[in-house]
Amino acid sequence: MTLKEEFATRNFSIYGQWLGILGMILCFALGIANIFTFYIFIIIFAILALVSAFVILFIEVPLLLRICPTSSGFDAAIRRVSTNYMRAGAYGVMAIVQWLSIIPRATSLIAAAVILTITSICYLLAGIKGQAFVGSKTLGGAGVAQMIV
Repeated sequence: MTLKEEFATRNFSIYGQWLGILGMILCFALGIANIFTFYIFIIIFAILALVSAFVILFIEVPLLLRICPTSSGFDAAIRRVSTNYMRAGAYGVMAIVQWLSIIPRATSLIAAAVILTITSICYLLAGIKGQAFVGSKTLGGAGVAQMIV
C-alpha cells in the first residue's frame, strides 16, 4: 500500500502517526533552536521538547525498540502507548508541556505545541470512531508493530 493509499483510508491513526513524525522533527529542531537563549525557563522547555522528540521517535517507529539498547523500564513504558487513546493522551501531555512554554515568553516552540495538539486530536478521533491502530508501512508497518508489542 502506497502512502497515498494509506491516506485515502481515512483512518485517523495513520494521520496521527504522520503528524507525530512531523511533531518529532519540529520538537527536535525547535528544541535545539531554543536552547541557545538566556532565559532559563525557555531552556528547560527546549530540553523537554528534545526529550519529547526522542519519545515520539520510539512511539512511532516501534522497530527502534528492537535495535536500540534501551532499558526494560523504558521499553515497557513505550509499549503501554499502543492504543489510540493512550497515544492521544501521550501527545496531549507533550502538547500541554509545550503550550506552557509560552507562559514565560512566546517562542517558536508554539509550532510544536500546535502539531502535537493536532496529533493528539487525530488519535482521539481514531479512538472515538473505533478505528483500530494501523501503522504506516513506510514507518515499519503493522506487522512489525505487532511483532514488537
